[in-house]
Amino acid sequence: MSTLTIISHTEHYKKPDGTIVGLGSTVTEINQLLEIFDIIIHVAMLHDEAAPPSSLPYVSDQIAFVAIPALGGQKFSDKVSILWKAPSVLKTVQSAISKTDYFQFRAPTGIGVFVIPYLVLFSSKKGWFKYAGNWKQTSAPVAYRFQKWMLKNQGRKVTINGIWDDQPKQCLSFENPCLTLKELEEGSKVILNKTIKSKGIDFCFVGRLEDEKGVGLLIDAFLNLTTEEKARINNIHIVGNGKLMSVYKHKVKDGGLKFIFHGFLARQEVHNIYKMSHCMILPSASEGFPKVVSEAMNYGCLPVVSDISSISHYIKDEENGFLLYPVTSENLSEKIKKVLNLDDSQYSQMIASQSNERHKFTYTYYNNRIKNEVLNI
Repeated sequence: MSTLTIISHTEHYKKPDGTIVGLGSTVTEINQLLEIFDIIIHVAMLHDEAAPPSSLPYVSDQIAFVAIPALGGQKFSDKVSILWKAPSVLKTVQSAISKTDYFQFRAPTGIGVFVIPYLVLFSSKKGWFKYAGNWKQTSAPVAYRFQKWMLKNQGRKVTINGIWDDQPKQCLSFENPCLTLKELEEGSKVILNKTIKSKGIDFCFVGRLEDEKGVGLLIDAFLNLTTEEKARINNIHIVGNGKLMSVYKHKVKDGGLKFIFHGFLARQEVHNIYKMSHCMILPSASEGFPKVVSEAMNYGCLPVVSDISSISHYIKDEENGFLLYPVTSENLSEKIKKVLNLDDSQYSQMIASQSNERHKFTYTYYNNRIKNEVLNI
């Protein structure tokens, strides 16, 4: 029997019937880890608010959720609160990992400033770190830089996004898993039958509705198109939520385009958006390798994404998508125009160009690498 404790900042919520649900992408990944581990304890943050539709429950009672307070934020008081509650968080972490064979810590996150040093200096437990952020972020927050420095100067394995010439030997380049084998098969069928037309092209955005994710920039880029170019666009699907939603809705009100703000959607509903869309746009300021990119590509949705972090290791400009740099509304408008000018043959060739690589983003491929390259079991 093999057991695992995961420590993360993943948002969890309690539904009215008492069911615990968490951020859908992370919960799905953890559910899939039952291929390797018999028991999983997830130490993560419990929020006192209604769960968004994108949240999911765990699929088995072999996964136990252990709550820690919802910590973090931009305010000075938020950062002080993290340190103030550090002893109780460490006590919870210590108790959980004492009951399992391995640990996984998911960085970077606010609690990483004290949990990583604890695991590195005071725990003999076997385990590994997953650094899901931008490994090459040049202007990272001090807390993130500290966590990266700690991970580079310790001996346990660290899975990171991208392939870098100067990465330490314990830092392994891993794809971010997001697809089941069934979804991979379904995506292949969608790609075979997907076409693009001169009219009725659908675009989508999936993520938090905030300027850091490039939503305002995306809207400006579409509004800057000519009337003729706008006429070739069917719908622009905006999936996600955020405090600026009402601002964005007002901004597009008289823009001559059909923006559909879906709010949070369940996983299958998001995949249905990918199936009907021809292009997914993510002009964000900072990313590791977002799961939404590989999810969208699985269904023949061309990515137009910022050329940051490891994204260019997988997306080749005008081969299987479009890279955006510098990230400006003017440059994004030019990329959108290129999508609008694709003929069906060019589009089909681009969406099929990475078919042999898509399996690297499956949970099965990821789990096999964890077993063979990280845990050596």
